[in-house]
Amino acid sequence: MALPRTIIEPDRPSSHYWMELWQYRELMAFLAWRDIKVRYRQALLGATWALIQPLLQTLLLTFVFAKLAGMNSGATPYPLMVMVGLLPWQFFSSAFSGASSSLPSNAHLITKVYFPRLVIPLGSIAVAAVDLCLMMLFAIPLCLIFGQGFSWQLLLLPLFILNTGLIAVGAGLWTCALSIRHRDLRFLLPFLLQLGLFATPVGYRSDLQNEWGHLIALNPLSACVEGFRWCLLGSDFPLHWTSQVYSVVTMMLILGSGLLLFRRSENHLADTL
Repeated sequence: MALPRTIIEPDRPSSHYWMELWQYRELMAFLAWRDIKVRYRQALLGATWALIQPLLQTLLLTFVFAKLAGMNSGATPYPLMVMVGLLPWQFFSSAFSGASSSLPSNAHLITKVYFPRLVIPLGSIAVAAVDLCLMMLFAIPLCLIFGQGFSWQLLLLPLFILNTGLIAVGAGLWTCALSIRHRDLRFLLPFLLQLGLFATPVGYRSDLQNEWGHLIALNPLSACVEGFRWCLLGSDFPLHWTSQVYSVVTMMLILGSGLLLFRRSENHLADTL
């Protein structure tokens, strides 16, 4: 009698892949917890660095845009407006940077054992989520101190957090897939993030930029910043639903194309690394 044979085939159906990804959720949580501990274990101030960086950026952007450029923030104190605008930007920047560099930094795992490779960039997003929580624990009391009363709008804040995170995931998957073959891309990413800080209305109000408002709205993160300010700072920062719809549609395109590109390059990761 012939012995039974087991045939291992690549490119299994996508439904199996997503089920398998769910089965490896504990590995994703472990990688995220490992990155969090490594990030703050040997730091002198620990998790306080998650607050020091946005505070320094708030002071710098306030000086540049409010003092030097003379821009207006309406009835809201300018530093508070900048601080709230930094919440989605820091979340995106940290998640995007972590996802972009996650595969090379975990090459020793990829080349030795099989698991859905998507676990690694998704696990790195959790570190950015922890930083966001720390920043919000500091920013929300500041809003209350400066007399910004919260209303039902605060309940919609998780939607804008989700939109920002999915944009970061999609963009991070793009750079993950491309940086494996083009290693010089990692030198370009810090420069792109520096440009993105000024292209995103973090240090200024996009609704007061009459000449450049439509151009700024092309950045899907602009709607995320607008949504955070609308939820935390109230009606002084109106919400434009057209830009929100555009941001969600752009997010879906970035995320869908990023997943497709990452899945196509996933089978060659071990060989390329």
